[in-house]
Amino acid sequence: MEHATEGLIFGAAYYEEYLPDDRLERDMELMAEAGINTIRIAESTWSVEEPRPGEYDFSHVTRVIEKAAEYGIRVIVGTPTYAIPAWLAAMDGTIQGENRFGARQNFDITNPTYLKYAKQIIRELVKATSAYPNVIGYQLDNETKHYGVHSPQVLESFREWLRARFEKIEKLNAAFGLNHWSNSVASFEELPDPTGAVNPSYACAFEEFRRELVEKFLKWQSGIVSSLKRADQFLTHNFDQDWHPRPGGGLQEGWSDGIQPDANWFTCARAVTLMGTDIYCPGGEELTGREIAFGGDLARSVKRAPYLVLESQSQSFPGWLPLPGQLRLMAISHIASGALGLMYWPWLSLHNGIESYWKGILSQDGEPGETYQEIKAIGAVFRRLSPALAGMRKENRIALVVSPEALHALRHFPTDPDLGYNDLVREFHTALYELNLECDIIYDREPDWSPYRVLLFPQLYCASEALIARVRDFVAAGGTVLASFRSFFADENLKIYHDRQPHGLTDVFGMHYSRFTRDRESGWMELLEPEQAAVAGRYRDKYWGGIAAATRQRFGKGHAWYLGTRLEREDLKNFLLRVCETAGIDPPVYRWPVVCRRAVAADGCRLWFLLNYSPEDHQIKSPTNTRELLSGVSFGVSKPITLTDWDAVILKEELP
Repeated sequence: MEHATEGLIFGAAYYEEYLPDDRLERDMELMAEAGINTIRIAESTWSVEEPRPGEYDFSHVTRVIEKAAEYGIRVIVGTPTYAIPAWLAAMDGTIQGENRFGARQNFDITNPTYLKYAKQIIRELVKATSAYPNVIGYQLDNETKHYGVHSPQVLESFREWLRARFEKIEKLNAAFGLNHWSNSVASFEELPDPTGAVNPSYACAFEEFRRELVEKFLKWQSGIVSSLKRADQFLTHNFDQDWHPRPGGGLQEGWSDGIQPDANWFTCARAVTLMGTDIYCPGGEELTGREIAFGGDLARSVKRAPYLVLESQSQSFPGWLPLPGQLRLMAISHIASGALGLMYWPWLSLHNGIESYWKGILSQDGEPGETYQEIKAIGAVFRRLSPALAGMRKENRIALVVSPEALHALRHFPTDPDLGYNDLVREFHTALYELNLECDIIYDREPDWSPYRVLLFPQLYCASEALIARVRDFVAAGGTVLASFRSFFADENLKIYHDRQPHGLTDVFGMHYSRFTRDRESGWMELLEPEQAAVAGRYRDKYWGGIAAATRQRFGKGHAWYLGTRLEREDLKNFLLRVCETAGIDPPVYRWPVVCRRAVAADGCRLWFLLNYSPEDHQIKSPTNTRELLSGVSFGVSKPITLTDWDAVILKEELP
C-alpha cells in the first residue's frame, strides 16, 4: 500500500496541551528551520479531548494541525486510549487490580465500558482530523501490551480459548500434563485462575492468550480508524521492546533491547500498514549502536519492509545524553537499518509530571540550544539523502529466529540465573553486529524461510513437530542451521519430548545428549554425544573435559551446527564466522568498531553505511568505485577513507 510518506520522515512528538504558555508559532518556526517535516500528536491527552463523557474538544489537536500545515509540516495523530481520564477511571471495572488513577495503561483492555468510550473518542477524533491534507497517518494507542490484564471476563474468555484449541478436556489434561500434583480437571469450567499456576504449560498458555488479546485490541482500533480515514493515510503503532535495565539502576538507567514479552510484534503488526517502533539506547561512551541495530532488524523483519522510528532520544536522561556528533551517527544508523524516518520524543522538555527529565530536543527553557543545532544539521542531512535513499531495500541472508513462547517457557525453566531468553538472543545478535554480518530477526512461525541461507536458533526451547520438520527440510535442501543449547527440547505446550534430544533432529545434527549441568565458569553445559557429527569444540572442565561442547555435520545438501554451552563474545564471533562460512557467506571486510550496514538502492546500485562507533579515528578502504552521498567525493577501489570519531559516511556504488 502506498502512503503519503514521500522522502525521509524527520520529526518529533509535540504536545501543545502540555505547554506552560502559547508558543505554537515559535515552535513551528523552529521545527521548519530544523528540517522537521512531521510531528506526532494527541496520543496522551484523552482528558483534554473529552473532559466529561460525551463532551469533545479537539481544539488543541486541530489548532496544531492547522498551524503545522502553514509551515509544510505533516502530522501523525495518535488515538489517546492508553491514558484514561478520571471520569472513566471512576467507572466500575475499568481500573484493574490494585492500580489507581494517574498511572497510564492501568486498565482492562477487554472491559466493555472502557471499549465503549474508547471507540467513541477514536471515532470523533478521526472525524475531526482525517480531512486535513497534512494528516498523513494515525498511530493506534501507545506501546500496547496486555498490562497484566486479569479479570473474571478475561478468565472466562481464556477457558473458551482453550476449549476451542483442545475441544475435549482430556486432550488439555494430557497436553499440559495436568495429572501432576492433581492439577487435572473434569471440565473446562473447572480450570482455575492461572495466576501463580505451578504448571508452566498452563501458565504459558495464559500468556499466549493475553498476547492474542493485544493483537485483538489493536485490530479493533485499526478497524475503527480504517472506516473513517482517507485511503492514503497509514496506520502505525509504536511497538516497544523489552527493557534492559542497567544493574542497580532505575528506569532511566536502562534501554530498549530484546523481544517484547507481553505483545507479539509479529502478530500484532497485522493491525498496521506501517510498522513503527520506539528505540532508546545509552549515550556517551556507552554508545555502540547495538540497540539501534537490534530494534531496527526486528522492526524491519516483521513486515519485511521499511519501518518508522516513532520515538528515540535527543537528550533525555543524563545517562543517555549523546556526545557531540553522536546524534548524527545515531540518525544515520537508523536509516542504515532500513528505517524510512526518525522521530524524537519529545520536542520540548516537559515542565511537570513523571517524564520531566525525559528531555526533548529543546530543554525546559524552550531555547534552540546545542542539541537543537545538532538536530538542525541532521535535518539538512535527511533532506539531502531523501532522493538517493527512496526505495532502498535490505537483502539479508541470515535470520535470527525468535519466539515469545520460548521466552516465557524459560522464565519457568531458567537456563542460568544471569541468562534469560533475551540475553542469549542479544548475545547472538551483538556478535553478528560486531562481525558486520547483518541479519533479519524472524518469528519461529514465519512461513517463508526462502530468503535465508543461515538460520540461528538461540534457546528455542519449545518447538512443534511441524517446525522441527521444517528445520530438517531447510538443512536437507542446502540451508545452514545453528541451534544453541536448550533448543527443540519441548513441544508447543512445553511438554518435554520423550526421546533423544534434540527431538526429531538427532540425525540432522549427528549427535544427541541426555546429560546437562551448570558450571561456575561455563554456565550451562550440555554433554554432547556425537554419532556422525564432527566435534567443533570440547569442554576444558576438570571433570567434563574432552566431552563435546559443539558439533557440526553435513546433512543432505546443507549443514547443521549445535552449540551446547554459552561462549564469550569473541569465541561466539569466531564460531559464527565458521558457521556462516559453510553457508558460503563472505567474511566481513570491516572490523568493529567500524560498523558496515549494507543495502540496495532503487536503481540496483549497492549502498554501504559505514559507522564509526568509537572516539578514535579509523581509516578504511572503499569496497569498490563509490561516491560518498553527503560530500559527493568519489573513491576508487581500495582508496582510503578516514572516519573521524563518531562519524558516518554513506557510499554508493558507481557503475562504469
